[in-house]
Amino acid sequence: MWDFEHAPLDEELARRYQIDRMTPSECAARLADGRADIGLIPIASLATTPGLQILPGCTIASKGKVRSLILVHRASRQPNQLRSVAADTASRTTLAYARMLFHKWGNAEVPFLPMVADLDAMLERADAAILIGDPALLALEERNNQFERTGEELVYRDLAEEWRAQTGLAFVSAVWAIAPTANGIVCSGSLDESITEDFIRSRDHGLANRVAEDFILSRDHGLVNIDSLVQEWSPRFAIPEETIRTYLTDNIHYVLDEECVEGMRGFFRLAAEYGVLPPYAVAVQELAAR
Repeated sequence: MWDFEHAPLDEELARRYQIDRMTPSECAARLADGRADIGLIPIASLATTPGLQILPGCTIASKGKVRSLILVHRASRQPNQLRSVAADTASRTTLAYARMLFHKWGNAEVPFLPMVADLDAMLERADAAILIGDPALLALEERNNQFERTGEELVYRDLAEEWRAQTGLAFVSAVWAIAPTANGIVCSGSLDESITEDFIRSRDHGLANRVAEDFILSRDHGLVNIDSLVQEWSPRFAIPEETIRTYLTDNIHYVLDEECVEGMRGFFRLAAEYGVLPPYAVAVQELAAR
């Protein structure tokens, strides 16, 4: 979102997009009920909201460790022996990945217990915990203190790394999507009313490409301003600056390239096979590699 928040392009973009910020699941909900035109959504939402069009170019993905999505369990049990998993429900996509991994591990029926992201409380109630986002990053930073405090040996499994090991596929979390009927009200980004009708008529042509280019350019400008982003965001989290820098540069992949498109295909194929999500076929169109 660099260009939407920083000079010199923020004022120009503000004349064409209205931005509201919320969780990815809420973005998906607003696209589904017509309150938004464009949203950064978990990819699982594509299978449950018919007609969404993927905006090409940008993604939130990982091709190795992601570190912000982890399964923590007691070392005394392997994944195929876990009897229950306390799950932070912040991301339906992450839970879908986790459910498929448990299929791969031979423990498909293990129950997921919805809980607030508190590792101690989760492990009091279940054999394992799924942590998403900042709680996961914080848990990794505190793992030594956790052991010294509890004396309990825990295993911290990176879900993106496990997915790669089990399937050979990239781990794709989110994409920008366009509502089936863009109507001028905004989620994480939307078109102003002056161009909405043109966009609907030509969403596969020039104007759609223009919108995609706005987001791609903003992504690219953000990538060359990582140090500024670290300085801007580090005071907001109890996480060292170097951890945030590594996360933004090494753990997250931002380009919706062919490998990520193939990762999405594999995600939806296995999710349908295991009954985790309804069937969905990724329409490649011009998604990859800008």
